[in-house]
Amino acid sequence: MKPPPVPDEQEYSPARLLDVLVARLRLKNDAALSRLLGVEAPTISKIRHKRLRVGAAMLLRMHEVSHLSIDELRALMGDRRARMRLPGTLGRHR
Repeated sequence: MKPPPVPDEQEYSPARLLDVLVARLRLKNDAALSRLLGVEAPTISKIRHKRLRVGAAMLLRMHEVSHLSIDELRALMGDRRARMRLPGTLGRHR
């Protein structure tokens, strides 16, 4: 039987991103973060529990309030993709 994999520090974790934002912005909790980002509190909870992905608009809003670069934000949540795909036909090459 194989041992369970050791979690990589760079593993995808939107919760880590949210924790860093709460700490950096000196907020009390996720509810305060949701108010600052202009989203409903359940949206932050869904992101934290990986039921909702961090979309481009949310990433931009996080950048605006935290002044962290998009690359830094993506690195905090463990997104190691070289580039992001655009949704639908916008991301397709002809």
